[in-house]
Amino acid sequence: MRLKVTKSKNAASLYVIKSVYNSKTQSNSSKIVEKLGTEIELREKLNGADPYEWAKEYIKRLNEEEKEQTRKILVPFEQSKIISKGEQRSFNGGYLFLQKIYHELKLNKICKYISQKYKFGFDLDSILSRLIYGRVIFPSSKLATYALSKRFIEQPNFDLHQIYRALEVLAKETDFIQSCLYENSLKVSKRNTGILYYDCTNYFFEIEQEDGDKQYGPSKDHKPNPIIQMGLFMDGDGIPLAFSINRGNMNEQLTLKPLEKKIISDFELSKFIICTDAGLASEDNRKFNSKDDRAFITTQSIKKLKEHLKKWALDPDGWKLPGSEKTYAISKLDEMINKATTEDKAKIKAAVFYKERWIKENGFEQRLIVTYSIRYRDYHRKIRSSQIERARKVIDTNPIKIKKCNPNDYKRFIHKTSYTLDGEVAAKEIYSIDSSLIEKEEAFDGFYGVCTNLEDDVSKIIKVNHRRWEIEECFRIMKSEFKARPVYLRNDDRIEAHFTTCFISLIIYRLLEKKLEEKYTCHEIISGLRDMGFLEVKGEGYVPTYTRTDFTDAIHDAFNFRTDYQIVTTNMMKKIFKDTKK
Repeated sequence: MRLKVTKSKNAASLYVIKSVYNSKTQSNSSKIVEKLGTEIELREKLNGADPYEWAKEYIKRLNEEEKEQTRKILVPFEQSKIISKGEQRSFNGGYLFLQKIYHELKLNKICKYISQKYKFGFDLDSILSRLIYGRVIFPSSKLATYALSKRFIEQPNFDLHQIYRALEVLAKETDFIQSCLYENSLKVSKRNTGILYYDCTNYFFEIEQEDGDKQYGPSKDHKPNPIIQMGLFMDGDGIPLAFSINRGNMNEQLTLKPLEKKIISDFELSKFIICTDAGLASEDNRKFNSKDDRAFITTQSIKKLKEHLKKWALDPDGWKLPGSEKTYAISKLDEMINKATTEDKAKIKAAVFYKERWIKENGFEQRLIVTYSIRYRDYHRKIRSSQIERARKVIDTNPIKIKKCNPNDYKRFIHKTSYTLDGEVAAKEIYSIDSSLIEKEEAFDGFYGVCTNLEDDVSKIIKVNHRRWEIEECFRIMKSEFKARPVYLRNDDRIEAHFTTCFISLIIYRLLEKKLEEKYTCHEIISGLRDMGFLEVKGEGYVPTYTRTDFTDAIHDAFNFRTDYQIVTTNMMKKIFKDTKK
């Protein structure tokens, strides 16, 4: 590579060019590698330094790096030489992609500020980053995470006891970290804060003793252990925004307002739509989000509507399609499908019909929208059919397993008879499928309710509400992939810090998904990062031991550096370290 200068009437431009041999024409040509800029631009950028001398030094470094990359490396191995005891030879390099986003979010600077505030000597940045990389790639307890952090190419520089000290500090600074992350994330990715999704879930502990925020409550995992609740706000693009930790026995409807008020004050957000499920949509929460420039969209259980509203919602007549005033009778849709062409059948099955009305209760007015679709109806029936089949199997093979169940459990379809037809005590309990319950549930198949104070187009409201699944996906990732449960920590501050690291990990993961254009599943991404192993060749570099795939190609392209050479030299790896920490 060499320097080329082109001069025009008004300016001189500097380029890096490279000679390229064309095998077809058997001739050499020049290719522009990089435009450095005009002489004037470079002098301004270099604070008056000579742009030509700078360019020559820059190209010299590029040539040295290229020479390093193309150098052939011969590594002598001795068959008779035993490897050293205790010598670590294999490492994970998948964390490097997480490290890039970690530094883009300026978490290293947040750690520096906190460290200076508390005046402690250990490296908080190193601890927090390893807790996050470990949570994504090797999720485990804090003790195991400390050991597993040694599997990363860059080794930890802290002790185990310093992790627990760091957790206590992180808990105190949780609000500060969240507000800084939001501000810094605006420079990394677009944030859609016009629509906010809120949900609440709980996590169980290994211990059985209540203490502090660890309290017995309705566990969503159906575990007989104390739980703690986590409330989470997500923006309209699926990126976590803020979270809070609450007592396990707290009514989850009461968790929304305090965190929302914190977002309004700390994040300086004021105009947005809150989208929640029915369990969090108390009348008080709906009224709160009918003030100023806020609005709400929440799911509404049709089963729990007042009788006159339920009758209206289930009435087969008076249904419309968005953008049309024509009305349909949904009871005739199956007949229409039978008579329709193949193309029209697909359209009818995919169509979402709706009806709407304004309702006023306790002086509060809101808009009730009910939707119906054949596809949603068939989905309900498929799920129920599977549950009924499981119920039949239990009755036939192992009735001893039949016990009290929750409203969504397949065992709800099992009816127990303990008396004969003449009223005598039965010799044994008789189990059968509850056909009356099936009939009751079928009446609601395909229907979906939403309440809002918005007057927007129905299709827009339905679309906003449909994305609620993404916040449920956030919780699933934390529980399943990040293994945030069971919680092994005891002290409330350490527990909050644990969820702070889970929250940060989730943000970094979501941003990674977006860099990959959401083309890969959660399992593909995390297992792909976990599998990116390297064998260290002392004095030379690192040999990739993973399989090159479409995923590894995509992630290298997205982050603009590569680790999939036959060997990544020590100097090349040092440059990657530097680039991921910019």
